[in-house]
Amino acid sequence: MDENPKLLVIGHTASDVIIQVNDFPKINTSTHMESMKKLYGGAGANVAMVAAICGLDTTLISAVGENFKQSDYYKSFEDNNIDTDYLIYVEGEPNATAIMVNNDNSDQVTYFYEGAGGKFSNYDVPVEAIGKVDFVHLATGDPDYNWKASCEAKRQGKGVSFDPGQDLTIYPAERLRQVIENSTILFGNNYEIDRIINILGMDIDGLLDLGPEIIIKTCRENGSILYTREGNITVDAISRPAVDPTGAGDSYKAAFLYYYLNGKSLEEAIKFASSVSSFIVEKQGCQTNIPSLQQALERMNSFYDD
Repeated sequence: MDENPKLLVIGHTASDVIIQVNDFPKINTSTHMESMKKLYGGAGANVAMVAAICGLDTTLISAVGENFKQSDYYKSFEDNNIDTDYLIYVEGEPNATAIMVNNDNSDQVTYFYEGAGGKFSNYDVPVEAIGKVDFVHLATGDPDYNWKASCEAKRQGKGVSFDPGQDLTIYPAERLRQVIENSTILFGNNYEIDRIINILGMDIDGLLDLGPEIIIKTCRENGSILYTREGNITVDAISRPAVDPTGAGDSYKAAFLYYYLNGKSLEEAIKFASSVSSFIVEKQGCQTNIPSLQQALERMNSFYDD
């Protein structure tokens, strides 16, 4: 692996509208919003931003609106040295928008307008971009595009991590299986991993037999479980007052990949990932409270060494 590993992230770049309510309304009723903010988001962009701030040489591929290059969001990519040469600009489409509604129990419902992000399937897989990196992360995005990208990455001998996230519901079972077969790492929270198991009709061992060397299941306040053929590793979550859970999972994946690609142990990697994600929940927005590498290390060492 290179001294400074190179990561390609494929997935959505979106504007996030984050709404806080006391509780979700019942059908055919309304509820009062406690707050509403517009922030930077999209699973692909979230992973890329955290990975770059941690120190990975990061390239992002997203399908974005035709005027995105003039936006402050684009400038934030440049400011953090994210390679934007392979962004896909879609004529006549706005940028993707995610509307996330959180209740007082930290449960979340998301409404997603794909906009430019829905045009991924119209474009060719980035063969050149994949060839320039060490590892490819597939975030939420078009199932067929992600499958084609996973096939190309595997053909070129690149590692692949896969996070279907909340797009899991749009993956046909066979396409889901095919992407997992091409993956080195499968990420998911407890609901997502359980749903994958149910869709494919197999247990964790069966998923590992499909192809991934590593499966990581995050369980919110109950920590994380990392599964391999050699055994499992469980770590506690770093509990912090949670203002907003949005983006915590994306930051976890980016932080894990930073440690993993730099040759750290799997246990160290999930501890570091837990530390980074614990900062994200402290403020509203996916990219509002990304810690420095030093801040994340200090919190990790303080919590896990006690």
